[in-house]
Amino acid sequence: MTAEENKALVRRYIEEVWNRRNLGFVEEVLSPAYRRYLTPGAPPIDPQAQKTRLTGFLEAFPDIHLTIEDLFAEGDRVALRVTFRGTHRGTFQGIPPTGNSILVSGLDIIRIEDGKFAEHWGGPDLLSWLQQVGAVVSAK
Repeated sequence: MTAEENKALVRRYIEEVWNRRNLGFVEEVLSPAYRRYLTPGAPPIDPQAQKTRLTGFLEAFPDIHLTIEDLFAEGDRVALRVTFRGTHRGTFQGIPPTGNSILVSGLDIIRIEDGKFAEHWGGPDLLSWLQQVGAVVSAK
């Protein structure tokens, strides 16, 4: 695939999964060998764990909307910067719904192989996200 085709696939993923809540598209776009790296010290998660993770976000923030602010591609990799907007209406990370609005940025790099996501690094600023829903975060 070309860099432009890869960018189009990432745009479609954001629109289908996040903005239209079409979790069926996750099965279409993720390679069976897909690996999602959430933090450098944790083992990567597989396609099913990623779908479960996305379900949690969408249930906790049913009105969530992502806006792509920047999108770059070179070779088989796409980098993007997004803004998440939504309202905390369901339990998130053990925090009951607060009704708080969130405005969070995210940075991701996705490697695409044979028209599917093969690897994925980065994500939203979860510290900011948690603070906006009222979590008390300590430096312990």
